[in-house]
Amino acid sequence: MSEPSKQAPYRIYIPRDSAALALGADRLAAAVATEAVRRGVSVEIVRNGSRGLFWLEPLVEVATPAGRVGYSNVQAAQVAGLFDSGWPARAMQDAARESSAEDPDGSWEAPMPACVGLVDAIPYLARQQRLTFARVGVTDPLDPADYEAHGGLAGLRACLALDAEAACQTVLDSGLRGRGGAAFPAGIKWRTVSRAQSACKYVVCNADEGDSGTFADRLIMESDPFVLIEGMLIAALSVGASEGIVYVRSEYPRAIAALEAAIAVARREGWLGADVLGSGRACELRVAKAAGAYICGEETALLESLEGKRGVVRAKPPIPALAGLFGQPTLINNVITLASVPFIFAHGAAVYREFGMGRSQGTLPVQLAGNIRRGGLVELAFGVTLRTLLDDFGGGTASGRPAKAIQVGGPLGAYLPSAQWDVPMDYEAYAALGAVVGHGGVVVHDDTADLAALASYAMQFCAHESCGKCTPCRIGSTRGVEVIDRIRRGDTSSRQVQLLHDLCDTMVAGSLCAMGGMTPFPVRSALDHFPADFGLPDGAGGAEAA
Repeated sequence: MSEPSKQAPYRIYIPRDSAALALGADRLAAAVATEAVRRGVSVEIVRNGSRGLFWLEPLVEVATPAGRVGYSNVQAAQVAGLFDSGWPARAMQDAARESSAEDPDGSWEAPMPACVGLVDAIPYLARQQRLTFARVGVTDPLDPADYEAHGGLAGLRACLALDAEAACQTVLDSGLRGRGGAAFPAGIKWRTVSRAQSACKYVVCNADEGDSGTFADRLIMESDPFVLIEGMLIAALSVGASEGIVYVRSEYPRAIAALEAAIAVARREGWLGADVLGSGRACELRVAKAAGAYICGEETALLESLEGKRGVVRAKPPIPALAGLFGQPTLINNVITLASVPFIFAHGAAVYREFGMGRSQGTLPVQLAGNIRRGGLVELAFGVTLRTLLDDFGGGTASGRPAKAIQVGGPLGAYLPSAQWDVPMDYEAYAALGAVVGHGGVVVHDDTADLAALASYAMQFCAHESCGKCTPCRIGSTRGVEVIDRIRRGDTSSRQVQLLHDLCDTMVAGSLCAMGGMTPFPVRSALDHFPADFGLPDGAGGAEAA
């Protein structure tokens, strides 16, 4: 990919994911093509995915013998000026200027458009451990040859050489846990479905990414859809399913389009269908558009939606692995879980286990969002700290003010104060804090944030998004808004604080799913760590104090 072709001396990469498109990437690509024709410069434009360095978008890359040279924040109106400066031929000279990519606080963030040097050398990327996201932003998302050239299908071919028990054992040995919310060991789910006795089984990918500050699923679907297809095929062949369904958030039209196009390519290439890679084994995939409700991200509500019903949580048992879609054994994993599988099968479970700590093996795609200077995707092994993510990758707050609280794990995740930012990002370590890693969304708030208002919002969110099936969630969230508002209006008596804690206890213990069971996480953490925002003295927000 680094050598320009003879027919097109200059290969130029312009991303086409939603973030880049929102910043004018389509207009930019058209401007580059028009200007190149006008000047007689032969170029090949490749519409790749985003690297996940959103503050640099649109990030344009030019292939050189030394690697790709990047130019950030390029707008269509600046294209003529770039060509006037000798671009893209000038990229060959820029490739030698390594100094532009050495300092994360230096010239690589200068007013743009500017050369950021060799993209792979940008510290934000160079410090990462990209396993699942290795091809994101690198390949043409819909070019099967490009995918295979970068290691694609190696995992699927390895899987085809194994029987179902050995394939499921591979996932178990890797230590992979669900990258959604519950972090359940993926291999146990796989083995349960594999051993279930049924002539019909399904694999369902939960791509209803609705948590605040999350975009990892979207990046995979738009920038490397083949890795998700490969992961789903491996899963289906391992558990004995002949059909896979990707349930995609309705607000992701470009992800849906990219997946449908990629599935068509994969079918044409013989990767799926009646004869997967010539193995004689069959598997089909399709995309289903989600119902637009947050609760449909809960696996049983998702199944109800897929069956054409209202998205309402099912009581368990039976578990979906035994009686899921249309009553048949169903494997449900989210996008990142399934997209992690090809690496595991291609390189081995032991290699994957080398990353991470404790019972949290592998890597986690952390999504930096909120009030942060350098928002984007960071894939690192479990064990990284929030302070490292905020300072070394995020560059501090966008406002320049001190950070006050960081919410991890979506709108139902806890607000962590600075005293907890050095705790390793690990499922068990976070559980001990009363927090969750969840889908890896990290939302930063500076010292102007009102945590009492954010706690009230958490209850409002639950009241609005609840499916209404269970009383603790449906009624508890409404009462929670009322109690928090009374405290914010000045009734800071211990009676009100205790009432709020009791209400949280009821929601945690009595809710059917995590919607009601986790809403207390942001509320309690705000009360415990930021009592002043509620008008309470230090130490007065905890249950014991109340």
